[in-house]
Order: sequence, then structure tokens, then C-alpha cells
Amino acid sequence: MIYLGDIPMLNARRFADTEAVVCGAIRLNWRQFNDRINRLANGLKNMGYRKGAHIAVLLDNCHQYLEIYYALAKNGMVTVPLNYRLADRELAHVIDHSDAVGLIVGSQHYDKIVRLRQHLKNVQNYIGVEVSLANGLLDYEQIVAASDPGEPDWEILDENDMVILMYTGGTTGLPKGVMLSHRNMISAFLGIAISQRTMLVPGLRTLFALPFFHIANWQAFFFHMLAGCVVISRTTNPAKVVDLIKKEKTVVVNLVPTVYQNMIELPDLNKKDFRHVASFSVGGAPIAPATLKKCTELFGLKMGKGYGLTEAASAVASLSASEFATEGDPELVRRSKSVGRETINARVKIRRLDGTECQTGEEGEITVFGKNIMLGYWKDPQLTARTLQKGWLWTGDIAYKDEDGYIFLVDRKNDMIITGGENVYPTEVENILYQHPAVMEATVFGIPDEKWGEAVKAVVAVKPDQSVDAEELIAFCKKHISGYKSPKSIDILPVLPKTDVGKINRKALKSQYETCKKDRI
Repeated sequence: MIYLGDIPMLNARRFADTEAVVCGAIRLNWRQFNDRINRLANGLKNMGYRKGAHIAVLLDNCHQYLEIYYALAKNGMVTVPLNYRLADRELAHVIDHSDAVGLIVGSQHYDKIVRLRQHLKNVQNYIGVEVSLANGLLDYEQIVAASDPGEPDWEILDENDMVILMYTGGTTGLPKGVMLSHRNMISAFLGIAISQRTMLVPGLRTLFALPFFHIANWQAFFFHMLAGCVVISRTTNPAKVVDLIKKEKTVVVNLVPTVYQNMIELPDLNKKDFRHVASFSVGGAPIAPATLKKCTELFGLKMGKGYGLTEAASAVASLSASEFATEGDPELVRRSKSVGRETINARVKIRRLDGTECQTGEEGEITVFGKNIMLGYWKDPQLTARTLQKGWLWTGDIAYKDEDGYIFLVDRKNDMIITGGENVYPTEVENILYQHPAVMEATVFGIPDEKWGEAVKAVVAVKPDQSVDAEELIAFCKKHISGYKSPKSIDILPVLPKTDVGKINRKALKSQYETCKKDRI
């Protein structure tokens, strides 16, 4: 098999003059891009880093981020992408826990490293991207300029060698490190390609607007594996994303539901021409049916979606535009609520708590088997043993399969609300709220309640040109779902907090309301 670091080398040989990366004013073809990657790889070796070294990265989206991933992969080293939205305590924990011996930091986050530097145990060198050389930082561009552009000395790699150590938030406690190998990553990309029948066309262009520190990075690697060009956006601002799609003529776009929700609220979006886009895909969280319907109206029948997670190196299931509809044929409309069928390289079983497989239509936990499944959790054999059972990944997500193998995601197991002895899944309630014409964003969770054990709580943001009160929204829900599922209370905020990739942060809001409830008691 090929390794992650082979991708730029092979494309530089085959498609040297084809554009590989666009980031603002920077445009690099494959020859130039691979040259910079090699220089960085050789420069790091000259600094004394060797195979197996862990290098942490604290950067916003930029072309250097991709160079780092590939350079470390060529050297047999491990990239530790850091979530720049973590608090100082969490960030210091991740850096130390990962055993990172080097750290590459961008100008936007330099102040954080100044605060943390004296507390970090293992970091030997700090490399700055667009950072002044104060306080002993090495300059990224100087390392690149001064190093050999030839392919670095060949490292004997194994497909099971870890290449990325990606920290992902858990339901409780500090972030946990997911160990991803070359085999995990390449297997995931191949599964997506074959399942989506993607053509190997040089010059294919994709817009990348999600964070490189997230498993959403699969999109960039995947299109590079197809010799395509990655157009990097430094923002998910909907107007700027639309402008970049138009300006750069990207033919594949992948975003999270909240970005699409904000995009469809842009004035005159229906007057823009998106005929050059072959596919708009959505991932990261379930998209509300009302939002999906509006997107298909504005963008045409080009929408696709899927399901994946960090522990599976990205995608597990996918649903292409040809497999569903948002109106018309009832069967196709029903299928629009699914996340598709398992990718060609993954096996998905829905299981009961005792490990037996659920029947068609029966809800249970998604378990996944395949070569894309992580090696385990870094320094956490107990959590690894609970999550990986006989080679199967227990995801914590609740779903069911229909008779055709389409997977219908219900919700996270840990997000289920038990109110008065009845189970309520937040996503079902959220989908109803999104059907109200005034609602722009919505999230639902359980809060402690003396009578019901938990009460269904909703928090929404309203569209700028609309107005609605909580009583009207509660009444609206009761018309469409059972009374016990309807929110007992709804708060209206200007905007809802988001996670690293722009998903609504249900967990943060739930914690905030639980704390407020305890304070009142």
C-alpha cells in the first residue's frame, strides 16, 4: 500500500504543473508543494528529530498545515494537531500527554504558548509560522529555505505505524488521543472513493473550510490522493465561503450543517450560479430535513451526506445525491433522513447492549469493523478495551438499519433524555423545531427536574427577520410530536455556541443550564 507521505511525491512525478494547493494569495503546483514538504522533512531531520517523534501543531488553516502533515508522514513521525479553542489547562494536558517533543505555532496562537511554555515538560523546539523570532522560536520559512528539496532518506515504515495522534473530546473529562495509522487513513480514503464512485481526475478542486486539527482533514488528503487541488478557506463565514466557491470554481464542497444553515439565509443566494459544483456534501452532525430540503432547492440535486468519526479515520457511511429526494417519491424522501449505507471498506452492525445484532428497524449502538479503525487511545488501554471489542469499534451512536441497509442515525447514546421513564432523542425534537419558519438554530438536551427526573429543554436562535416566543414554539412542537417529547421550556438566544468544526455545542449549553439549576438550589 501507499503511505500518507507518498501522496505529494507521486503527484509531483505525475502532475508536476497541476495546482495542488490554494490558500489566499499562495498558489502551489505539485512540484512546488512537494519541494516545500521535502525541505521541511529534511530540516526536521537536521534538527535531530527521528522516526516516531511526535510534533504538535497549533495553527489556523493554512498551506503550511498540510505541508507539516505530509513532511512528518514521510519521516515516519507523528503529527499531533492541536485544537486552538481549548483552554490553557486542556491544551497543556494534550501537549504533555501526547509526548510532543516539538511544537509548531502560528502567530494567532503565539500568546497561548508564551503562557504555557514554562509548564510544558517535553517540548525541545518551538517553530513559528508567521511569528517574530522572539523568545527562541525557530522560523518555519527559514527551515524550509535552508533545507534540501530532495526526497528525505527512506524510512522503513509499516502500514500500522501511527501517523496522526488526534485528540477528540469525550463526554466527560479531558480530550482523549486517537491513534491513527497510515493504513487507517488510506483505507478510509479508498472506501470513500469507491463508495462514491469518484473519478481519478487531475485538476479536481475542493473547498476546505473546516479545521485541519479535526478529522475533517480527510477531505484534503482524499482529494490530494486523487491528484486534486485543495482550496483552503481560513473562515467558515458563509458569505466568504460562497465567494470562494465561485472565485476558485471548486467542484466539491464539504461543510457542516450550521454553515449550510447560515449560507441559505444569505440574501440573493438563489441568484448565484452553482452549476460548476458537482457535489455539496454535509458531515459532522445530522442535518435537519428542512435545511436539507432548502439546500437541494438552492444548489440542485447535488447534496450528499454521510456519517463518520475520528476513531474510524473519517467516513463509515455515505449517501449520494442519487439515492434520496426531499420531495416526491415517499421512499426516497424517507431515505433522505438516513446517513446512507456503509462504505465499501467498513462493516456496520447495529447491536444491543449484550452484543447481539439488532433486527431491521430496531435501535441499537453502531459498531464498525474495518482497516480504517483506529489503533486505540493513546496511553489509555482501559478505554481502548471498552471501545474496541473483538476488533469492532463501539461508537456510542444510536441508530437502526432499514431492509436495504440504510443507516438512520437517532442520536448519541449519552445525549438521550429520560423524562418520566420515557426515552427522548434530542435530534428528533430539533428536527421539529427547524421546521418552524422563524428558527435558524436549535439544540435540545435534558436538565434535572424533580418531577420528571429530566425535563426536555430547548435553546434556539431566531432568524434576523423573524420573531417568535417560547410558548409558540412549544405549541408548535406539540402539534408534531408527543407531549412528553416536546420541550418543557425554551430559551431564545442571539446565537448558539459552536464546537471546533462549527457544530452547535449541545454539551456546553447543557452544562451551563445544569450549573445554573444547581446554583438556584
